[in-house]
Amino acid sequence: MLNLLWFGFFLVAAIAGAAQWVQGDPGVWAAMVESLFSMAKLSVEVMILLFGTLTLWLGFLRIAEQAGLVERIGTLLGPLFARLMPEVPRGHPALGLITLNFAANGLGLDNAATPIGLKAMRELQSLNPSSTTASNAQILFLVLNASSLTLLPVTIFMYRAQQGAVDPTLVFLPILLATSASTLVGLFSVAVMQRIRLWEPVVLAYLLPLLGALAVFIVILSGLSAVTLAAVSSLLGNLTLFGIILFFLLLGTWKRIPVYEAFVEGAREGFDVARSLLPYLVAMLCAIGVLRASGALEFGLDGVRWLVEWLQWDSRFVDALPTALVKPFSGSAARAMLIETMQSQGVDSFAALAAATIQGSTETTFYVLAVYFGAVGIQRVRHAVGCALLAELAGVIAAIMVCYWFFG
Repeated sequence: MLNLLWFGFFLVAAIAGAAQWVQGDPGVWAAMVESLFSMAKLSVEVMILLFGTLTLWLGFLRIAEQAGLVERIGTLLGPLFARLMPEVPRGHPALGLITLNFAANGLGLDNAATPIGLKAMRELQSLNPSSTTASNAQILFLVLNASSLTLLPVTIFMYRAQQGAVDPTLVFLPILLATSASTLVGLFSVAVMQRIRLWEPVVLAYLLPLLGALAVFIVILSGLSAVTLAAVSSLLGNLTLFGIILFFLLLGTWKRIPVYEAFVEGAREGFDVARSLLPYLVAMLCAIGVLRASGALEFGLDGVRWLVEWLQWDSRFVDALPTALVKPFSGSAARAMLIETMQSQGVDSFAALAAATIQGSTETTFYVLAVYFGAVGIQRVRHAVGCALLAELAGVIAAIMVCYWFFG
């Protein structure tokens, strides 16, 4: 899928470039070649900051892991998982790995979450009576993973900071609300397909407080102006970011963990993860750059914009759609689209803010399906695709609506 997508970018760019040339624009070829080199340079600049971000957060995450926080959360969520995944025994290693995977996703460390998620999927496969058909537990784990529950999207903050945003955490609350919508839709859709009884007292004891808190939170935010919403999002984003760091350090010190050594150990893993991403980032950013330089991307967006304006809707969100359209197929392509949108539209433009919110509240559905199920030899995915795509669509729609609410 990714091979076809990447090749398709260049093929469409070549066709669009030829059309521009025939119409009297010979400079299109020079622009396309120039975009290759400029995007390759941009990839290195982004990677430098990505090295620091992943190294930093995986270091702090290792402190939390050694302090027993992940294990404690797994124990706390044990009764809930017993109802949602009844085939997984309590205390099974899969539950701790699932918890750690959700924690990494919640912190926005999607690339760090993948290795942990693969380990969790292997543990779930050890309980699967079929070697080729996905179990209910595997489907629920994958859909919740694909719904991209992001509580602290540090990588989005990093991309915004790299592009010169005055306040990188401005999209904190929009992402939190949009990702909550995608996760709830993913959970409810799987519950319907698997006939999971969400109304059981134990499940409700977990879900109702969360839903109630989210509802109260939305009611409070609804009474604020757009300017105040942006200020509140910034304040909560920065407080949450530093608060988590301080909590990890205090917990590690209290547990007599050598916090410095633990941080360095985790940071070393972050460095290795970041280093492996550079070739993919170069490949996708260059392909996206050529696609835009050829005029193909603008042509497609102009068609969508015409339809939106014909329906008499506001069309500012259209420039954020490239990120939404490629996100189900490739995270690196979506990141490239996001960065390109920030550069072409302005980092704090409505399109860039909407693209950042979409990036933070959706996941690479087909990539996750291919990697997670492929790693354990699953061939029949049953209802996983439909539920995951429904969650993805909910995240995109919620992201656009929330951005209009927050940024006008």
